[in-house]
Order: sequence, then C-alpha cells, then structure tokens
Amino acid sequence: MVKPSTTKQAWVDAAYAVFLRDGLHAVRVEPLARAVGATKGSFYWHFADRPELVRAVVERWEAAQTDAVIELAETGGTPRERIEALFAAVARMRRDAAALLYVEAAAEGVGDAVRRVSQRRVDYLAGLLVELGHAPEEARRRSLVALATVLGLQQLELVRLEALEDPGLARTALAMVLA
Repeated sequence: MVKPSTTKQAWVDAAYAVFLRDGLHAVRVEPLARAVGATKGSFYWHFADRPELVRAVVERWEAAQTDAVIELAETGGTPRERIEALFAAVARMRRDAAALLYVEAAAEGVGDAVRRVSQRRVDYLAGLLVELGHAPEEARRRSLVALATVLGLQQLELVRLEALEDPGLARTALAMVLA
C-alpha cells in the first residue's frame, strides 16, 4: 500500500516548495525522498527520472503564475481594467526563487516551456493593449518591456534591494506601459 505522502502529487508538492524556496536546481530526488518520508524507489514508481519531475514543477508554475493570473485579469471589464487587474495581481504575487527559472531554464532543460510561457504573457498583454488602441507592433514592444521589468524586479528582489518595498512600483510600471 502506498502511503499518502508518497503519491505523485506529494512528490510534486514537495518539489514545487523546494523550487519556490531555492530554485529549480535544488529539486533533487534524494532530499525530496527524505522530505516526503519515502524511498527513491517510490520516486521512480511515479517518475521516469528527475527531468519528468522538473517538467511537472514547471507545469505547476505555469498554472499558478500565468494561467491563474490571466484568469483573474479576465474578470475585469474594459481592456484597461483587465490590464490594471493584471498588474495588481502580479504586484501581489509572493516573491520567491521561482524568479531564478529564467536563469536556470536552459540548464534544467525547460527553456522551451519558459519561452512558451513568456510568449503567452507577452501576447496576452499585447492583445489588451491593441484593444486599447495601440498598434500591434507597439503593443508587443510595451508587453516585452513590461515582462522585462517584472523579471528584472524579481531578480533585484533576490538580492534584497530595499527600494523594492515601494508599493508604487506597480503603479509606475502600469503607467509606463499605458503611457
């Protein structure tokens, strides 16, 4: 009989927690086995190898930090209200080591997934900006700058830059994208 702590979901939950705390590079089978109170054999019962677990963690990251945010933004009304909801949701997100994913993506074999998620994020915001009246190419540029700003702020937060505590940063980023 498989203990509840050794289910596939328990492995993904434990790996996702490590990912958020320490980055994807820290997701390792033996420490996770200790954390969930299972053997490496249990891991291999659920996953062919570490890359399969890493893909599951990245899928969860996409669902939590892209799908859920877009769904939340879609509850707004006008394109501007949806953009405001999007920026507010991103500003409220807990900052964690997931910001390392962009740095770790190629080494961890998830570059394609991160590229796909990034493109979805850019396309979503660009679509809203087009609805607001921006030309498609300008909307794409503004979306790229917005994503780069968020990623840059996340990287700076990892080094604990004090200026990032300013709640006005999200408003400023929003104003820059909408200007």
